[in-house]
Amino acid sequence: MNLNSMSVPTFVDETFSKAPVPGGGGVAAVVGSLGAALGGMVCNLTTGKKKYAQYEEDIQRLIKELDFLTKKILSLAEQDAKNFAPLAACYSLPAETESQKKEKHDKIQMCLHLAITAPIELVKLSYKTLLCLDELVEKGSVMVLSDVGCGALCAKAALQMAWLNVKINLTAIEDKHYVSEVRAELEPLLEKGEPLADRIYKAVEKRV
Repeated sequence: MNLNSMSVPTFVDETFSKAPVPGGGGVAAVVGSLGAALGGMVCNLTTGKKKYAQYEEDIQRLIKELDFLTKKILSLAEQDAKNFAPLAACYSLPAETESQKKEKHDKIQMCLHLAITAPIELVKLSYKTLLCLDELVEKGSVMVLSDVGCGALCAKAALQMAWLNVKINLTAIEDKHYVSEVRAELEPLLEKGEPLADRIYKAVEKRV
């Protein structure tokens, strides 16, 4: 999948098709990048305004952070597709003999660890996006406050979608220590991120 050369209608059509990618992981990354991009737009429409001069330093910082997040999150759509391909190929490996069964099993386990890397990163970056958007509730221009709320909805969706992609792979990974480590790292971000997104939305909805 070459996301850089794909139009929005083509991406949608490819998602609709029976092709294995883009799937939930790729869609999650695109949605997450749009959430960060909306935050960036709010910053760009706030910077330089006298009314928000007291926040100018913070807005400049957020522009840099959200620019990084937008680009990095979007790159995960391509990375997710690339990482999933070896796992998809594993399931078609022969398993007629005991040695073939073992080889297939071992390769699947190895590829599951690879397939999970992009959604793990997306959970982390989606949470960071929400932290940025939370600042913009007060520091961003009220003229585009609704876009802060829309960005938070996108970031929350990406957070939850990425977690589903992590979780479905964790159920198949046999390394219980690794599974526990991933859960310990990501579950707190879900526990904090979901209510944070809801608070941002409610704060925006109350003021618009």
